Amino acid sequence: MEWFTAPDYWLSRLLFQRALAVIYLVAFLGAALQFRALLGERGMLPIPRFVGRVPFRHAPSVFHFHYSDRFFAAWAWTGCAVSLALVAGLDSRLPLWAGMLLWLVPWVMYLSIVNVGQTWYSFGWESLLLEIGFLAVFLGNDEVAPPIMVLFLLRWVLFRVEFGAGLIKMRGDACWRKLTCLYYHHETQPMPGPLSWFFHHLPRPFHRVEVAANHVTQLVVPVLLFTPQPIATAAASLMILTQLWLVLSGNFSWLNWITIVVALSAVDFGTGAPDVSDAPRWYEVVVLAVAALVLWLSYHPVRNMISRRQVMNRSFDPLHLVNTYGAFGSVSRVRYEVVVEGTADDVPREDSHWLEYEFKGKPGDPRRWPRQFAPYHLRLDWLMWFAGLSPAYAAPWFGALVERLLENDPDTLRLLHRSPFPADAPPRFVRARLFRYRYTTWRELRETGACWERTYVREFMPPSRLATVPARRS
Repeated sequence: MEWFTAPDYWLSRLLFQRALAVIYLVAFLGAALQFRALLGERGMLPIPRFVGRVPFRHAPSVFHFHYSDRFFAAWAWTGCAVSLALVAGLDSRLPLWAGMLLWLVPWVMYLSIVNVGQTWYSFGWESLLLEIGFLAVFLGNDEVAPPIMVLFLLRWVLFRVEFGAGLIKMRGDACWRKLTCLYYHHETQPMPGPLSWFFHHLPRPFHRVEVAANHVTQLVVPVLLFTPQPIATAAASLMILTQLWLVLSGNFSWLNWITIVVALSAVDFGTGAPDVSDAPRWYEVVVLAVAALVLWLSYHPVRNMISRRQVMNRSFDPLHLVNTYGAFGSVSRVRYEVVVEGTADDVPREDSHWLEYEFKGKPGDPRRWPRQFAPYHLRLDWLMWFAGLSPAYAAPWFGALVERLLENDPDTLRLLHRSPFPADAPPRFVRARLFRYRYTTWRELRETGACWERTYVREFMPPSRLATVPARRS
């Protein structure tokens, strides 16, 4: 079938596949480095406890059959190795069927992690990576030209990501309709980046233009993805530029980067494909079957997207094959941060010598400038932002975090930028307090060198200690 393939998109496929492999690598690396404190046998939300109460059919994962910290580590590091092989282009050196199986491996492996990741893996970009990773299995390699159906399925994903985000904004917070959300967003976003302070201080009329441009990019431009070239390329390119702007303004894990990656698949670089064979019949049948499956599974995401009660970032099947997306349906006007402190005093008082724990990404010390971490995802830091919004978000894991800090647990401390206590002398008590943070002005920054100004609001958690206090080492 001559219509089945699109030879002019071979470079688009190549860039898409290599970039997607890099994102897989970042995802597996984050899992390998963070899982022990978050999900391990002594983690805040242990996987063994989760698989004991959630059946396999609701969350398919290899860890239903066996779990140990050593096994999870081997699983995650193997995922890194497979991702590196894909970055190097090993799939292109294999027969078509073997290349497809190689792309299937990281999808299966990461699905096993996401499905037991609980609240640590509840972000939309996890499902987005799985949905795009699944389609990548059927995109082929150098033996055949890219199949048109898979290319359009990738555009269908990109459409839902952008259009869904646009709709949730228009239906959600009134500041999106008033074009005023960016008066607050750069200051109150989950994890500011090194340039976020400067973005916040852009003139307010410019912020209004930004919001209006965002609405055009998310509500109008996505429709153009399904028009003939070069209009589709122009639409995808505009989305890429918008996402790069967002990359500069904050730390959103790999959300912006994977959106850029899938947009690359819609760009026609105008270069012909090298010599390729005709697609084998079995491959055509498999691709058409996958296309039919995706269209069938799209019913619930589409129904959600057009609903007045639209929800963000929802998976409708346990394999995360077709999902619904969205971001920032509401924007906080004020930034609250939970500051965690410990003391070595035997009796905790307000005038005790309280020392603050420093996180890697979330604001803490007002003089410490935000760092760039994306596309790497600091999961604990993101959840601490949610804790500042409401203690209910932190209820499942915050008590366990405090317990690990009281024990000076090495795996937990590795998630932090700095612990104020030496390894052999854990704190006697740990408490948490809620502060309001705001960006300093240009004048305050010059005078104090601090990018944040913070004000105490209330107690978040009273001073707490272990039931059995370990003896001090002499």
